[in-house]
Amino acid sequence: MPTLTKLYSMEETATHNKQDDCWIVIDGKVYDVSSYMDDHPGGDDVLLAVTGKDATDEFEDAGHSKDARELMEKYFIGELDESSVPEMPELKIYKKEQPTDSVQKLVDFTMQYWLVPVSIITISVAVRVLLSRKR
Repeated sequence: MPTLTKLYSMEETATHNKQDDCWIVIDGKVYDVSSYMDDHPGGDDVLLAVTGKDATDEFEDAGHSKDARELMEKYFIGELDESSVPEMPELKIYKKEQPTDSVQKLVDFTMQYWLVPVSIITISVAVRVLLSRKR
């Protein structure tokens, strides 16, 4: 007869967040690592920091060895009840309105940034021509 795996909610798992009572969730599995806290190579702070949330990303980012993965099975106590995990809100992307008259925008942009230098050059040329005629 197969053994039934106990299901734990994320809320219940999150309540076990102390040095002597620490549960973590990795890949949908719940582990009671309370007795492993002093032996964890990264220290107990690392484990305490991931209680109450899915620690899969942190676990994978740390690059755990095959031996570490096998050792985890010793602390396995059940599965995470996926229905207890709050859904991520849907990401909405809003597109910025495109200018309706792109030619006019281009003309305005050009005028704004080129009007002053062109004016200065034109005035300088006119002054030079006038001064050279006086001589």
